[in-house]
Amino acid sequence: MDLILWRHADAEEGFPDEARELTEKGEKQAARIAAWLRPRLPREVRILASPAKRAQQTAAALGKAFETIAKIGPGAPASSLLAIADWPGAKGTVVIVGHQPTLGRAAALLLSGAEMDWSVKKGGIWWFSNRARQEELQTVLCAVMTPELCWVKSHHE
Repeated sequence: MDLILWRHADAEEGFPDEARELTEKGEKQAARIAAWLRPRLPREVRILASPAKRAQQTAAALGKAFETIAKIGPGAPASSLLAIADWPGAKGTVVIVGHQPTLGRAAALLLSGAEMDWSVKKGGIWWFSNRARQEELQTVLCAVMTPELCWVKSHHE
């Protein structure tokens, strides 16, 4: 299984929290990560997004159908996020578009076995996979990408 944790891109300040939209910077961040992800994703991918407007807009940048899952909204527990993704038992690739601190805590849980406050940059992704080695299931960090690293000279803004 591959699991991609994607933090929503830069969003405006305001209230209610669920209604906050992406800023112009956030739209560019989402587009950059989506452009990087698109050719790397398998044809069959399950994309799960928080109901928050900023997460919905980030997921939409990928140009693929996605499911809205209330249980991965702001403040969701990391363990719930992994359960919803069916980590590590699901087949294929799952992308979760969500929020801090949940995504950072899920990344820490996957790599260290304990929830810690790790930071996932706005618009960034952490891509995990798993494998069996000597009858032991291992988590593998395949990639960490930020919108700034996706910048290409020909797309200079």
